[in-house]
Amino acid sequence: QLSDQQKMSESPLSWFRGVYLPAALHPLNKTLVKGDKWRDVDSTQEKRRSFLQDFCKKYNSRKKLRTHLMHLVSRIYVEDRHKVLYCEVPKAGCSNWKRVLMVLNGLAASAHNISHDDVHYGKHLRKLDSYDLKGIYTRLNTYTKAIFVRDPVERLVSAFRDKFEHPNSYYHPVFGKAIIKKYRHNANEEALKTGSGVRFKEFIQYLLDSQRPVGMDIHWEQVSKLCYPCLINYDFIGKFETLEEDANYFLQLVGAPAELKFPKFKDRHSSDERTSAEVVRQYLKELSKEERQLTYDFYYLDYLMFNYTPP
Repeated sequence: QLSDQQKMSESPLSWFRGVYLPAALHPLNKTLVKGDKWRDVDSTQEKRRSFLQDFCKKYNSRKKLRTHLMHLVSRIYVEDRHKVLYCEVPKAGCSNWKRVLMVLNGLAASAHNISHDDVHYGKHLRKLDSYDLKGIYTRLNTYTKAIFVRDPVERLVSAFRDKFEHPNSYYHPVFGKAIIKKYRHNANEEALKTGSGVRFKEFIQYLLDSQRPVGMDIHWEQVSKLCYPCLINYDFIGKFETLEEDANYFLQLVGAPAELKFPKFKDRHSSDERTSAEVVRQYLKELSKEERQLTYDFYYLDYLMFNYTPP
């Protein structure tokens, strides 16, 4: 019941103990779900929720909180009509999720007519950090909060293929040039000038380097640092591996129009084979045993939190 002024004058840690974080996970409101066909998806969902809750109690990362509130919620998209918060995890279906949010918000009639550029550069959706403190607290405590995740190394390989194996006017000059310059001995002038042709092994050397020549990027940042799953109690945990059924069940939960279904199409490079466990295996062959272990260690928390099997 603190006034906003009192909250502001106290240390951020005390807000988190009080207003900001519900102590226990809310039960999901399932009153809008129709039919028995969702029973298995619902049962899986409850297991994921309690698994993450138990993990967070054991890991107890609240003690380690040193992150500003606005940073904590900076990746969360808001859809006010259906009271949805969605934390964006790149390479885990996020483009199609943003399309769905635009349809829910009345900004588009169909998810199929929205271009990639419109999704990512159109600025149609608001993020949670654009609201004032009261607006953030209210939404965190009353909206349905969703996160969709993916096997961490599979997500990493998918990001590498997307950003470095296709022409890209941002990732090649910004990341590619720096990576080739630092990790490729005897690099030719063309590679140094364009930043194109980064090899997976070089990319992993950059990822694991504590003195990286360029910073991190959301496409390969750990989910634990993008969405803070032990600080924000997500009501719904979807997985890329069961994306369609998870997403369509979630749309039922929030009362989306019956005709709205999660899109099946691949957002870009649609002729490419999807990044699967078999594709990942081929890329991992390029690494030494030690590099493979260190890559797993880098995503260790994500593997644990979301109960993924180590590769």
